[in-house]
Amino acid sequence: MARQIMHIDLDAFFVSVEQVENPELKGKPVVVGGRPDRRGVVASASYEARAFGLHAGMPLTTASKLCPQAIFIEGSFPKYRAASQRFMAILADFSPYLEPVSLDEAYLDVTGFESIYGSIHHMAVAIKKRIKAELGLGASVGIASCKVVAKVASELSKPDGLLEVAAGEERSFLSPLPITKLPGIGNKTERVLNGLGIDTIGNTYLLCR
Repeated sequence: MARQIMHIDLDAFFVSVEQVENPELKGKPVVVGGRPDRRGVVASASYEARAFGLHAGMPLTTASKLCPQAIFIEGSFPKYRAASQRFMAILADFSPYLEPVSLDEAYLDVTGFESIYGSIHHMAVAIKKRIKAELGLGASVGIASCKVVAKVASELSKPDGLLEVAAGEERSFLSPLPITKLPGIGNKTERVLNGLGIDTIGNTYLLCR
C-alpha cells in the first residue's frame, strides 16, 4: 500500500486569527508585525496585502510604502499559540501520526484511513470543514505519497484549497514547476541552479548526469 501523507497549512495564519477576532478586518489588506514607523518585519500579510507585493520577512517600512492603506497590527503570540494548539488537536483526532512543522502547518500520515472516511480526499475535506467550523480559519491541504510532494501540493492549492497527487504521478506533477517550488530553494540557490541551466524541477536530472 502506497503511503498517504497530508500537509495541512493554515492560510495567512496570524492575520486570519486577527480577522476571526475582529471581522471588520476581513477583505482588507492587513499586516501583522508591528507599526510601520518602527523597525521590524512583516510576520504575516493577508492575501489582499500580498496583491501589493507584501510578504513575510519584508521590512515594515517597505510594506508601508508598497501598501500605505494597509492596517498594521502588533500581534499576540500567546493568541496564535492557543489557536495552534487547537489546530493540532483537531488533526490528532483524525490520525495519531501527526508531525507538527510550525504553529500553522503539520504533516499527517493517513495511510489506511480511507476505510474510515470513504477516501483520503473525503478525510481532507472533513479536516478542512472542522478547522473552519471550530477555528474560523481556512486551511490548504496537499495529499501525496511523500512529504515533499504533499507540501508542494498544499502550497499550490492556496488559499483554502485541496490538491491530491496520485501515486505514480509525482514526476509529471513536479516536472513543469519552477525550481523555487521545492522546499528550501531560496533566491541564492535559485540563481546558482539557473546558472546551471536548471529552472524547473524537471530539469534537476541534469545534476545527476
